[in-house]
Amino acid sequence: MIVCVCNAIRETQVRQAAREGASCPTSAYRACGRKPRCGQCFSFARELIASERATA
Repeated sequence: MIVCVCNAIRETQVRQAAREGASCPTSAYRACGRKPRCGQCFSFARELIASERATA
């Protein structure tokens, strides 16, 4: 599933970044080599990151 349309970042990429230590959407996107743009995806990205951190 696509999380960020602006940057074409997928759910799997955000989850992987969270497993590698990303604690917010900005750091997750940075791990993917991209920067946040419009911000519409931040709430979903935060949910994914929280989910990964809870299972760690």
